[in-house]
Amino acid sequence: MEPNVSPSIELRRDLQVIARNIPAGSRVLDLGCGDGELLSWLIRHRACTGTGIEREEEKVLAAIKRGVPLVEVDIDSQLDLFAPDSYDVVVLSRTLQAVLRPDLVLTQMRRIAPRLIVTMPNFGFWPHRLRLLSGHMPRSKDLPYSWYATPNLHHATLIDLEPLFRDVELKQEKRIPLSPHGNPRALGQFGANLLAASAIYVLVRADQDPTRL
Repeated sequence: MEPNVSPSIELRRDLQVIARNIPAGSRVLDLGCGDGELLSWLIRHRACTGTGIEREEEKVLAAIKRGVPLVEVDIDSQLDLFAPDSYDVVVLSRTLQAVLRPDLVLTQMRRIAPRLIVTMPNFGFWPHRLRLLSGHMPRSKDLPYSWYATPNLHHATLIDLEPLFRDVELKQEKRIPLSPHGNPRALGQFGANLLAASAIYVLVRADQDPTRL
C-alpha cells in the first residue's frame, strides 16, 4: 500500500477532499458509493477496509469491477443491520438529499461510526436563487435533474442544513465549501451559503472525546 500517496491521483476533486479526511487504515462504510471510485482508492492507497452500498445497477457493476465489496441494503430502512461502532468512518456523498428521512439516516450513521463525512448540494447557491427569480427550478452540476425526474427529495441551504446536525447530536468538526468544480473555497458562514455550490461536512458525535478519534 501507499499511505502517503496524494489523493489527487485518479480521484474526482470532491472525493480528493473526502479522502484527505479519512485516516489511513480506517474501516469505511460508503453509503451511495456510486461506481466505487473513493473506496477503491482508499483500499489501494490508504490501507483502508470498506463496504459500499449502491442500488443503481450500472454503478454496482462498475464498483464490482473495481473490486469494491458491496452489500444490498436500503439506506432508508436497513442501516440497523450494522452493529454500533462497526466502522470508523461513514461517508454519505451527494446522497442525503435523496433519502426519505435525513434525520433518521444521520442518527443511524452516528451509531455505526464515530466520524461522518457528508456532502450536500447547496440550494442557496446564488445561480439557483437567480433561476428561481426567473420562475424556474434550479439546475446545475450539483443539481442536474429536471424537477420531474430528480431523485432528490429534499433541498436545503447550508444555513438550513447545519441545525439538523445539532438536532441529531452531531458536532461539526469541519465545513469545506466547494466550487461547482469541486474545489475547496475559503468562505464564512453567509458567504458559503451564497457562493458555495455544495459543501463537505466532517462530523463527530457531540459527546465524542476528540482524543479518541
